[in-house]
Amino acid sequence: MPIQRPPNLPRQKTSHVEVYWKTVTYRTVAMYAVLVFAIVLAILYMIYPEPFSAALGKVSQELGGGTGASADLTPKQAKFVNLDGRVQVKKANSVNWVTADYRMALDKGDLIQTSGDGAARITFADGTTYTVQAETLVTVEENSVGRDSETRVGMHITSGAVDLTTGTWDSPKSNAEVSFSNAVASVKQNSRAAARIDPATSQSEITVSAGSAVLATNDGRQHVEIGRWERVTVPQSGGPVVKSEVLAPPDLAQPMNLQPLIVPDPKHAPVHFEWKPVSNAASYELRVSTTSMFSRIVEDRKLTGTSADLTGLDPGDYFWDVLATDSDKRVSAPSDTFKFTLATQGKGQEMMLEIAKPELHGNVVEISGHTEPGAALIVNGEPVADIRPDGSFKYFTSSLARGSQSVVITGQNRRGGTAIKRVEIVIP
Repeated sequence: MPIQRPPNLPRQKTSHVEVYWKTVTYRTVAMYAVLVFAIVLAILYMIYPEPFSAALGKVSQELGGGTGASADLTPKQAKFVNLDGRVQVKKANSVNWVTADYRMALDKGDLIQTSGDGAARITFADGTTYTVQAETLVTVEENSVGRDSETRVGMHITSGAVDLTTGTWDSPKSNAEVSFSNAVASVKQNSRAAARIDPATSQSEITVSAGSAVLATNDGRQHVEIGRWERVTVPQSGGPVVKSEVLAPPDLAQPMNLQPLIVPDPKHAPVHFEWKPVSNAASYELRVSTTSMFSRIVEDRKLTGTSADLTGLDPGDYFWDVLATDSDKRVSAPSDTFKFTLATQGKGQEMMLEIAKPELHGNVVEISGHTEPGAALIVNGEPVADIRPDGSFKYFTSSLARGSQSVVITGQNRRGGTAIKRVEIVIP
């Protein structure tokens, strides 16, 4: 039976394939990439705010080729608030020593060295202040802020002396330390202490003048509570630590702290100094300086009484304190430092000084305003380092106690004119 072939079917036509596309420029791709990167950074900042800010600051510093200086320091960075004489810094990531300046941010591991005429005051994030005395070598050992406002600050003394003051902390877990080669002292909030290494015996010692502290030896065998006007000495060769009482300094009376003294002729007008007596004190030492760290003393007198009148002081700002000495020649720590301004009558209002509304950043107050170009300003006894060529300025105070506070701004221009402004604030 023959096979029948199917009839020829018509060939099917292939349907057209249509392709659609959209042009995307490199600029659009870059914008989306930047947006994603910004979202990632924001998430990291919310999770790890402080470590991320510190890391970002280091990256910015490296990209900028800086040596540790910062154009705009934030209140959470450790910074110099006083510099006198020669002060040098060696950053943790550098082998070179550089001259310290007010716009320099300090980080963990940085070395600070003062010469025989040098001194430096450093403020940390929690308001703790370390004053590095002359001929001292220290290391920034700790400077961190946690998510719950817990702060840890510390300095290690290789040689010399350091005074430190702590304020009111936001977190009870915060800690401020000063360490030696053989011991570490934790200073409580609202306390003052002086730590030093005796150059003759190499013994470490710390004296508490307000509040309290706890000292622990590195081997963990000894823990000593230190109260007001108590001193603990740690032998260099080991052995038991020694705790002793120290002579208290006097309370100052006149001139009062931050008091302006306006007289017709400052050079010949007597300035009256007075302080309260100290039991067991046989004599006193009155010191007057042009700097808050007493690196330049203009008057140093030994007295048996509790008052003195001094003449010959030029117009300007002065700081004064008193030390007591007992019959056994033991010398107290310095008293609180008071500041006064000596000005010529008739020139007190010749200087222009305008203060803007202060801004609160926690316990820190931001003071800003405008003054004459080339003028010098002091806020609560501390010099304002960043005054612009046009006279505008900005200053962050150290951490202040809660409640009503008075911030005093004192200025002096090149003509010798002065101006004093008081700003009343309330720290909640």
